[in-house]
Amino acid sequence: MKVLIADKFPDEGIEAIKNLKCDVEYNQALKEQTLLEELTKEEYEILIVRSTIVTGDMIEASPSLSLIIRAGSGYNTIDVRTASERSVYVTNCPGKNSIAVAELAFGLILSIDRRIPDNVIQLKNGKWNKKEFSKARGIFGRTLGIIGLGRIGREMVSRAEAFGMNVIAWSRSLTPQRAGELDIKYAGSIEQVAEEADIVSIHLALTEDTRSLIGKSFFNAIKHGAYFINTSRAEIVDHDALLKAINEKDIRAGLDVFMNEPEVKAGEFKDDIANQQNLYGTHHIGASTQQAQAAVAEETVRIVREYLNTGKVPNCVDIMERPPARAMVTVHHKNRVGILAGVLDVIRDANINVERMENVIFEGADGACARIQIDDYLPKDDLSKIKKMSGDIFFVTQVGLT
Repeated sequence: MKVLIADKFPDEGIEAIKNLKCDVEYNQALKEQTLLEELTKEEYEILIVRSTIVTGDMIEASPSLSLIIRAGSGYNTIDVRTASERSVYVTNCPGKNSIAVAELAFGLILSIDRRIPDNVIQLKNGKWNKKEFSKARGIFGRTLGIIGLGRIGREMVSRAEAFGMNVIAWSRSLTPQRAGELDIKYAGSIEQVAEEADIVSIHLALTEDTRSLIGKSFFNAIKHGAYFINTSRAEIVDHDALLKAINEKDIRAGLDVFMNEPEVKAGEFKDDIANQQNLYGTHHIGASTQQAQAAVAEETVRIVREYLNTGKVPNCVDIMERPPARAMVTVHHKNRVGILAGVLDVIRDANINVERMENVIFEGADGACARIQIDDYLPKDDLSKIKKMSGDIFFVTQVGLT
């Protein structure tokens, strides 16, 4: 199987994929047109990327492509719609960089509170200014507001507890009961988090629902002088509203993500918000620790191995959980050649589409059971036809699906 790795990837991970009998091409310089040309030129079956954008044109240009792996958590850089239309699996490595991102988020919190970067800069410039830098508020006993309580958000909770902080959180999946189990305060809205927290940290995935979610109403509600941290995705935050809050409400912000990040790893960068005095920024490095990258590489290798050995894709993001099936036909039969082909012929002749199918083999490999989800009910006459089709069919049932 031909595999293309189009981003920086650990040597150990590359060797592990090669050991799975894969033909691996590794070129971290492939971007935009050069990646499109490479996918057009060679018939790759698996594409592995990190931050590289995978467009619909790239997917359509690669006729053998069946799996795209995002070696990271988010997958907003991949045209999932086109992949789905072309029956290409898209998967990611969720949670493998959670600790690294939470560590950076707390690094930004402490940097803002103790003004650590400013301390360093003045020392390097030969200045001693203990009077100015002895005015930190301290974070013990403060309230940390967390928006998004997935794996990274939960890592934030444990670290906040270690620093003696109180936590209030909002997440679409969070319930008052679950908040009680985590020993945190439940918030019914992001505005409630803004009103009550001294520090707010954003940990949401970028979706159409979360795009610009943190906007005017949130920053209107945020406390004067609060700290605002975003290590998730820049597009989740309305940066004009954030910039206004920095200037008018003395918000101190720590950002690892920006709206106009360069495609290159090193180069020029211009963004008005990055020049604000109350802004501490890092270079989208939240997941960039050796530990996190090793964990992501291990998960990527596991995904490739599972796909090769079973045909199944762990963490797949574009498989429909509930296909539009109205009924399921179950066929208990002997494990013989031609049985399933005959059953599918009957379904096809009834002009009914198969939405999902699984054939389970029992111990000894003699008995089997096919579960076939279909988009309409199979007529009784056709069910009878299947039952009488072969003496190797034990019985057939049909049930409706809700």
